[in-house]
Amino acid sequence: MKNLIEIAKIVTKKKVRKIEIFDDHSLKHKNSKFNEFYEALMANKFKNDRDAASFLYSCSPTDDKYRQLKSRFRKRLLNTLFFLDINLPSTSSYNRAYYSVNKDWTLVKILLSNGADFTAASLAKQILTIALKFKFADVIVNCSRILRKYSAEVGDEKNYEQCDQYSKQYQNVLDAEIRSEELYQRVIMNYLKPPSKNEDLREKIDTYCDALVGLSEIYDSPIVIYNMYLVWAYRYEMLHDFQAMLEVCNKAENYIEENPIYYQDDKLATFQLKKMSAYLHLKDWKNGKTNAEKCLQSFPQGSDTWFNFMEYYILLAIHTDNYINAIAIYNEATENNKFKKLTATTREKWKIYDIYLNYIIESQGTVNPILLTQRKKTFRLSRFLNDPILYPKDQRIFTVLLVVAQVLFFLEKKSYSNVTERIERLKSYANRQLKKEEYYRAIQFIRLLQQLVKSDYQIENLSNVEKYYQRLIDTPFSYRGLIDESEVIPYEKLWNLILSRLK
Repeated sequence: MKNLIEIAKIVTKKKVRKIEIFDDHSLKHKNSKFNEFYEALMANKFKNDRDAASFLYSCSPTDDKYRQLKSRFRKRLLNTLFFLDINLPSTSSYNRAYYSVNKDWTLVKILLSNGADFTAASLAKQILTIALKFKFADVIVNCSRILRKYSAEVGDEKNYEQCDQYSKQYQNVLDAEIRSEELYQRVIMNYLKPPSKNEDLREKIDTYCDALVGLSEIYDSPIVIYNMYLVWAYRYEMLHDFQAMLEVCNKAENYIEENPIYYQDDKLATFQLKKMSAYLHLKDWKNGKTNAEKCLQSFPQGSDTWFNFMEYYILLAIHTDNYINAIAIYNEATENNKFKKLTATTREKWKIYDIYLNYIIESQGTVNPILLTQRKKTFRLSRFLNDPILYPKDQRIFTVLLVVAQVLFFLEKKSYSNVTERIERLKSYANRQLKKEEYYRAIQFIRLLQQLVKSDYQIENLSNVEKYYQRLIDTPFSYRGLIDESEVIPYEKLWNLILSRLK
C-alpha cells in the first residue's frame, strides 16, 4: 500500500489532462492532421520537410503551422514509444526483457526525483531480478547502485553488501562490453571503405580479434561474445576466406542455440546473412539454397531482413547459372505486398535484376526451352533499348549496369552501331566519372568492351584483352551490400558469355 500512496501523490500533483499517443483508437480518426502525417510517413511519401509541408498545408517548411504540427507530432511519437506492444511473436524474450527493464528504470528515476524512495527501491529490486537472469550488465549496475544507497539509508547491511558485490562484479562486465563494442565499432566504421582506404583496419583487426577472444574467456557476456564472432566474421570476409567465415558464423549460431535465453533475432539474422554472403562468394548453390530455405522461415515475410536475404539468394542463383530458381526468387520477392514500400534504390536494384533475367531468357532460351516459358509479357524490350538511362551520382553504377544490359541486347540483335554507341558512353564514364578505387572491376570490364569495338566485333581480331581480363581475375567479385559493388553477372563471366554469343 505504501507504494500506491507514494505513486498516487506524485500523479495527483503532476498529472496531465491527456496522454497523446498513436494507438489503434486514435488512428481511426482519419480527418486528423496527425493521422494524415503518420499515414503519409508510413507510405514513404516524404523525402524531406518541404515535401511534408507541401502535402499537409501547401506551405513552406518554415511556416509556423507546419513547424508546430511537426513538433507536436514528434512528441506524440515519442510518447507512444512507452506503450509499444512487446508481446508480438517476432519479439525475442531477451529483447522483451531489455525493453521492459529499461522502461521500468525510467520509472525508477522519476520516482526518485519525486522523493518516492521506497517505491523506487521496490521497483529497482524487481528490475534487478530480471536483469540478473539475462545478464544486462548496464541495468544491474544501475539498479545495484540505487539499492545499495537505499540499503545504507535504512541500515540493511546484508542487502548493502549484496548490492555492492553486484555493482563491482558487473561494472567489470560492463567495462568489457563497452570495450567489445568499441572494437566492433572500429571495424564497421572502416569496413565499408574501399580496400585501398582500409589498410589501417587490415593491420589492426587481428589485434581486435585477439582482444575480443581474451574478453570472452574472462567474461560470460552475450554482448562480448556476439561482438567477438562478428569481428572474426568481418576479418575473414576482408581476407576473402569465406570458408573460415562460414565456420565462425556456424559457431555463432551454435552459441545462440545453446543459450536460448540470450536469443536475439537481429543477431541471428546477421550471422545467417553473413553465411549467405559466404555461399555467394564461394558460388556454393547447394549449401546456399539449403541455408536460404531454412533461414527464410525464421524471418517475417516482407521484412527488411527478408528482402536483404532474398537479394543474396537471387544473386547466388544467377551467379551459379540456376536461372529458373532466380526467376522464382524474383517473382516471390516482387510479388510480396510490401515490395512497393521498399526504398526507391532497393526497388531499382530489383528492376535491374529483372532486366538481366530477361536477357538470360533471350540469350539462353534456345538451349534451355524452359527459360522461354518464363518470358514476361510486361517487359518491353524496345522501350528499354530507347531509354536514355541516367541515374544520380550516388547511383551511377545503375547507369553502368543498364547501359551494359543495352549492349547485351543489341549484341543479340547484331546491331553493332548501337553497341558501339553504348560502349562509347561507358568509356566516357570510365574515363571521367568512375573512381578507380571504387569501380575498379567495372572499369576493367568497360576496357574489355572497348576492345570489341576495335576488333569490329570479330573475335579473331581481338587483342589487348588479357591484361584487363586478368585484372578481373586478380580482383574477384566482392559484394558487401553496397550498390557500387553490384554485379548481376560477375564481369569475367559476362565477358565469356559475350564471346560465346559472338562466335
